[in-house]
Amino acid sequence: MSMRYFTSRLWRRVTSALIPSAIFFTACSDFFEPVDSTPAPTEYSFNYWLLQKTYLFEDELPLLDEQGDSVSELYNKLSDPYTRYIPPSKSEAAISQINTSIVPGDVGMEYTQFMQMEHPLVIYRVYAESPAGRAGIPRYGNILNVNGVEITGDRAFDIYDSILTHNKEISITVTYSGDTTTYELAKEDVYAPTVFIDTMSGVEIITITGFKLNTVDKKNGTLGELTTYLESTRSSTAPRLIDLRGNPGGHVNHCTAMADLFMEKGNISTRSWRSFAGDGTPLYNKLTVVAKPGDAGEKKKFVALVNGGSASCAEIFAAALQEGAKIPIAGTVSYGKGIGQSTWKTMAGGLSLITNLEFLTPKGYSYHKKGIIPNYPCSEASLQCGFDALENEYGKTGSKKTALKKSAADSDVSEPQILRRYKYLGGAIIEGEK
Repeated sequence: MSMRYFTSRLWRRVTSALIPSAIFFTACSDFFEPVDSTPAPTEYSFNYWLLQKTYLFEDELPLLDEQGDSVSELYNKLSDPYTRYIPPSKSEAAISQINTSIVPGDVGMEYTQFMQMEHPLVIYRVYAESPAGRAGIPRYGNILNVNGVEITGDRAFDIYDSILTHNKEISITVTYSGDTTTYELAKEDVYAPTVFIDTMSGVEIITITGFKLNTVDKKNGTLGELTTYLESTRSSTAPRLIDLRGNPGGHVNHCTAMADLFMEKGNISTRSWRSFAGDGTPLYNKLTVVAKPGDAGEKKKFVALVNGGSASCAEIFAAALQEGAKIPIAGTVSYGKGIGQSTWKTMAGGLSLITNLEFLTPKGYSYHKKGIIPNYPCSEASLQCGFDALENEYGKTGSKKTALKKSAADSDVSEPQILRRYKYLGGAIIEGEK
């Protein structure tokens, strides 16, 4: 049901209550003056009403002015930084960022830099379904120049990014294993994967970058990507690492469903939230998501790796693995965001993201402003920390001296800093009415 329809229906209910008395006074009077129809809500009054009905921290609601013109000022009076309003001119782009992994106008690669090299920009990943993937650009190739500009110096990535931003046709020269090749590419909107599989020293690393409705798996999003991988490795008994570092979160239905892939039974997550009935009456809701058996990740050997950038929906997922699937957590304490937002498309085409949810772990604990505490804490949430946890938990998984070598590359490198030309909006998102 659209919010435009929903709100106008509320307004109709209010005006319909006035009709009998209007008829009565008409019948008993010699004359009457026409009455103005009930005005439609403004963008400000609609957002005020929506905050009053759904905002989690009710003690702040008296701070809001019922009459006003600036929707931004309305939201700025609230202390919660995650409750925000996006104007109509930017709402569609924000919706795309929230719901999809689309990278607009891109060639489909991720990068890292090695500043000791003359040309420091190295291709870390190539998306198969992208211009770069179709052209056959090799992973770990070294970028020499783009559109005739040498990619050198401390600002190599910034120079590269600027060229890609301002040109549709991209000519890129790459050297790899002694061969130098120039590739002619045309940018397009690329669906980035959100689940990546890497192998280091014989250990598989499952990196999850976000929880999206639509990704390179057009039908099932991030959940579909992870399900496909786990089904393809259902017979595997090898210890594996799940990398959630820097994962900002995403859609709650995906992170809970993905946690279910590792859990046979029990609670996955409990959430409570404020909302309203069809007539506008306030509602207080509670829901516990429960695991179902039979998935490919159950009873397997995993360790999950988190850091201070693992937030919101990533914490729902990590807490479910830790308490519900008995999968150890390694790294540093996670961000500590145990609240979530519902999204609402407003009457003027804006987007309201309103904090109205609280989340608890499978055992009923709150982690808001506390974070998920690792079973294997490290001073730094490095891959080595994850490898050490795997070794402590499941036995020898590979020499520490070789754990960080690239199995597919020609030379040994330390753990890279991955550079992307996009940034996902995270959180723990549940869709409201549109």
